[in-house]
Amino acid sequence: MSDSVKRGYRSPLRTAQAQATRRRIVAAAADLFVSSGFEGTSVDAIADAAGVSRKTVFTAVGGKTELLALAMDWAVAGDDAPVPLAARPDVRALLDLPHPGAVLDAWAAVLTEIDARVDGLFAVLEGAAASDEAAHALFDRMSTQRRTGAAAVVDAVGALGGLRDGLSRSEAIDLAALFTEPLLHRRLVGARGWSRRRFERWLAGTLRGQLLSRPDSR
Repeated sequence: MSDSVKRGYRSPLRTAQAQATRRRIVAAAADLFVSSGFEGTSVDAIADAAGVSRKTVFTAVGGKTELLALAMDWAVAGDDAPVPLAARPDVRALLDLPHPGAVLDAWAAVLTEIDARVDGLFAVLEGAAASDEAAHALFDRMSTQRRTGAAAVVDAVGALGGLRDGLSRSEAIDLAALFTEPLLHRRLVGARGWSRRRFERWLAGTLRGQLLSRPDSR
């Protein structure tokens, strides 16, 4: 067997083991970030919790900011599959719905699911962004991603002729992006004890009221 063939071969078992180790490290980091905060969590503590060496943490993922970024990305998506949120079936399906109200209702359902997964981690990121430059850059990236998602929903509603009269595309995106903030879920579900179903209904109704020319449309 030639050297090039040898170098190109990757054992499926080793690949699976490496991915399992990576998942374990990221899960340990996420738990520690939420319980101890970004500053209060060390790479050594993450390594101990994951049952690996400090070197393995850096080799498999990276430092604390990379760990937080990956934990956030996986929490938003719901798994570690390398598929962007915009390409996920539920997101693609909601953008193809035939009625403006249905688009926003489905989006509210997706946002509620995401908020429930990222709530604690997003609070960690907000706190870290105030004092850590790399965390601040990550916070900005996540904000940009949320605005991009909001723009896609606004454009879908606009293409159906559903946007409120006098509401510009830019203003509609501003409003839609505002309601993607996980802080809302944290305050109403986490602090005030709302059920997720109640939050989802409120979010859908609020989005309809802010964006649609006919808030009670299908």
